[in-house]
Amino acid sequence: MAQRPRTVLGALLGALLCVWQPAQAQQDGGLTNLGVVQSLILTVAPEALYTQSDFGQRITREIEAESAEIAAENRRIEAELTAEERELTELRDSLTPTEFRARAEAFDEKVQRLRREQDEKVRAVGTRNEEARRALLTAAQPVLLRLMEESGAVAVLDRRVVLLSVDSVDITEQAILRVNAEFGDGAEILPPRP
Repeated sequence: MAQRPRTVLGALLGALLCVWQPAQAQQDGGLTNLGVVQSLILTVAPEALYTQSDFGQRITREIEAESAEIAAENRRIEAELTAEERELTELRDSLTPTEFRARAEAFDEKVQRLRREQDEKVRAVGTRNEEARRALLTAAQPVLLRLMEESGAVAVLDRRVVLLSVDSVDITEQAILRVNAEFGDGAEILPPRP
């Protein structure tokens, strides 16, 4: 009699294992198939795709160089304006009020013009960064589509909008490798700045 409960228990455990294994394979989307993710839904991290790709790293270096150039130019302009303001202050007593006002207004206009020009340069750098991100995502769409088809997926979602997922459905690393292989530093996506 002691054997019978074990047999029933063994049979129940065996049945549970048979049910659990297919359910587990279904639950992980068949992720154990030969290293290729098999899932209906995949995720990608667009920010990582940009920052870790050769293209994104080239653009980042260019933007950092442009930003450093603008900062150096700002320091030079500030030094020149400070010297000019000091000179104008020293001339104040030797000029008539009308002459001083005219020079002061011309100086203020110059300061405002230079500020607008420098602000425009900073905006252009920010715009280039956003353009580069959009250009990469557009160029990467065929790469993502191929990864999706190979995985048997029906959708690739932005990882930021997914509440929960297993890491194994994230194809960001594969996408970066393929984008790098296909586009390199992306000169044809967005030409380097001269």
